[in-house]
This record gives sequence, structure tokens and C-alpha cells, in this order.
Amino acid sequence: MNAILGILFHSLGGASSGSWYMPYNLVRKWRWEIYWIVGGLFSWLIMPYIATVLTSPGWQDILSETDSSTVRLTYFLGLMWGIGGLTYGLGIRYLGMSLGNSVLLGITSLVGSLGLPILRNIGNLGEVLPVGDSFTDMLATTSGRIILFGILVLMVGIVLCGKAGLMKDKELADVKEGVNTEFKLTKGLVIAVISGVLSAFFSFGIDAGKEMGEAVREIAVTNNFAFVSDGKYLFENNIIFLVILWGGLTTNLIWSVALILKNKTGRDFVDAKTPLLKNYLFCALAGTTWFLQFFFYGMGETKIGNGASSWILHMSTIILTANFWGFWRKEWSGVSNKTKATIYWGIGLILLSVIIMGIAKSDFVNTL
Repeated sequence: MNAILGILFHSLGGASSGSWYMPYNLVRKWRWEIYWIVGGLFSWLIMPYIATVLTSPGWQDILSETDSSTVRLTYFLGLMWGIGGLTYGLGIRYLGMSLGNSVLLGITSLVGSLGLPILRNIGNLGEVLPVGDSFTDMLATTSGRIILFGILVLMVGIVLCGKAGLMKDKELADVKEGVNTEFKLTKGLVIAVISGVLSAFFSFGIDAGKEMGEAVREIAVTNNFAFVSDGKYLFENNIIFLVILWGGLTTNLIWSVALILKNKTGRDFVDAKTPLLKNYLFCALAGTTWFLQFFFYGMGETKIGNGASSWILHMSTIILTANFWGFWRKEWSGVSNKTKATIYWGIGLILLSVIIMGIAKSDFVNTL
């Protein structure tokens, strides 16, 4: 049952993440840095604060009593993740929703799921890294080996999506119209690699901030709060997200303000010639939808843990959702049936990886 709930929550989070950028397409006459920071305030400050206040008892005392090194590390990893988030938009701009998310999130999936386990097997790094399974630990269990197989299936799917992108680039070399106007494969792939690696730091931040989540859990369990099951509290991770997203806010705020000053676009905030109310509402919707990805991720993590399986499930459902929007926006119109078949196979394998992760976390496998 926990595995089913975990997949459900991660799927809701992935659907939110794969959809959050769509409201930005409805913002009119605002420059990028304006709508990015307005939506970002909801993503990285307002909604995380509301979620923490409503679901994390004693959160202020927990933050003040947590070892300062833990808070600083969690915040720093949020800063690094924030840089990845900044470059995410550029990757989508040059590769499109479908291919961009497939490549970028595929890289994030690989780094976020296997980065720490591999590092824990190198020298004495396991003593200073956040506690968790090492790569050899994963190889030693049936569940771990199934997870690794699922990651392999996912990577094959990502490679096929990338191949479809190459085929699309060749076929549409002389056709630059509609959503393909800014399609630039080489530049987009370089940016996607940088963004994909740094975006995985969110997963590392969750591991680093576990002490705070455990403190919330202890209060919830001791006081018999609702949503406590199997010794875990469904919303115990929200306080960790609050600190990580402070880091993301810092990075994005500095960059956005710098662009506003450079481009002298601050007047957009109050320009009556633009549809101000609609713009603010669409940005708020985009930012809130973005935050919901990790709100649901935190719920899913309480059911199946924050190891490779949770991260892969989250990333895979994002990729699937983003590809749905990519097809809806007709990003693959005009390509050959062979190219379409290649992207379909890639998406199919990504979906298969989600199923494999669910099997890996099933009660049956965990009893073997």
C-alpha cells in the first residue's frame, strides 16, 4: 500500500512540475525577469512558508535548535540547485518542452539518484555525506538491484529521446516557425547538462536536512497528529523544503534583480498598459503549481524513502507530463513517422521505469 501511495503522490508532484511553466505562456507584455521573479516568490517563499506554518508544528524552534552546520549545508545545496533552476528556462527555450525536459530531467534523475550512493563508496566521503544507502548497499538487496535496473531503463529512454531530438533537428533544419522558432540543439544540450547536474542538488539537500524533518516527525508522533502512519508524518519534509528554497530564492533573486537593473524593466511591475491583474494571477498560478511538485514529493518520500526510487519516480512523471504538453503544443509536428516512433519509444521506456520503481518498493519485493 505504501508503494502505491508513494507512486500516486510522486505522480501528482511530477504532473505539477511538468505543467507549472504553462501559465507563463499566458503572461503578456512582461519581460522574462519580471514574470520569473514574481512567480518565483510564490515558488520559493510564499507557498513554502504557508505549507510549513500549516503542517510543521514548532518549526521556528526546530530551526533555531538544529545544528547550524546542517541548516547552512541545506541552504547551500539550495543555492546550487537555484543555479540549475535558472538555466532550466534556457534549456526549455532552445530544446522545447518535450525534448528539453526529457534530456535535462534525465540527467537530473541520474545524478540525483546515484550521485550520493556512488560518492559514499569513495574513500571516507561516507562519513561526511548525509546518511543513506551506498552503491554497494543497493547492489546487495533485491530492491536495490531492481531500482538500478529501472535507472538503466530510464537512461535508455532518455537516450532515445535525445536521438529523436537529433533527428528532429536534421529534419527541421530549414523550418523555423511556431514553437520551433528558437530550437537550437547544441546550445540547448550544453545548457541542459549544466542545469541537469545542478538541479539534482535538491535531492542532496533533502538528505542534508533530514535532522529537521525528523524533529517535526517526533513532535507529530508524540502528540498523535493526524497523517502519522508507520512512524512517519506525511508532511515532515516541508520544513526541509523551506530551507532549501531559501537558497533557491537567493540565487534567483540576485539574478533577476541584476537583469531588471540592467534592462531597466522595473516599470513592468506597475505598467498599466499591460494586463497587470492577469499577469500577477498567472505568475502566482505558475509559482504555486511549481511548489506543489515538492509538496507532493515530500508526501511520497514518507511512503518509500528519499533514495533513488523516489527521485526517479518524481523525475520520470515530470518527463511524461512535459512530453504530453510538448505534443499538445505540436513541438513534433512536421517530423517523420520514424522520428515520432523514436520519441514514443523513449517515452514508453520512461513510463516503464516508473513501473519498475513501483515494483522495487512493493511489499512483496521487500520481503525477499
